[in-house]
Amino acid sequence: MKFREEVIPNHRIAYMRRVGPYGPANSEVMERLKKWAKEKGLFKSAAILAISQDDPKTTKPEHCRFDACIVLPDNYQLDDSIHEGELSGGKYLIFEVEHTDKAIQEAYTKIFPILFSNGYQLENKPIIERYIAEVTDNPFSEICVPIKP
Repeated sequence: MKFREEVIPNHRIAYMRRVGPYGPANSEVMERLKKWAKEKGLFKSAAILAISQDDPKTTKPEHCRFDACIVLPDNYQLDDSIHEGELSGGKYLIFEVEHTDKAIQEAYTKIFPILFSNGYQLENKPIIERYIAEVTDNPFSEICVPIKP
């Protein structure tokens, strides 16, 4: 599995959060975010991010937080229909993965052995799934794994 290093800058984001067990219900909040972004004219020009904020091994399923996000232009004015936040940038390993549930699940089983066998250490930040432009136009997504500098 190929990967590359990338320094991701801090980004201003808009996000919708779901609290509960990770799984198919996360797709619903992602679809709501994409609908909102299309209505605001942001969808084609920005990165869409999926961020699982909690480790389900250490957090009860009913408390797990999932954020569907979109990177905002600096001058974009948000209304109160969505949350605003900041993505803390830093150094990441980027794994390009076919955009299917099966391929993404398989990638997660391979990422950590690759990470550690190459001498990298995880940074204490969430892993990000990044989608550029419309997912339907791009059959790949990127799994961005935070690493210590």
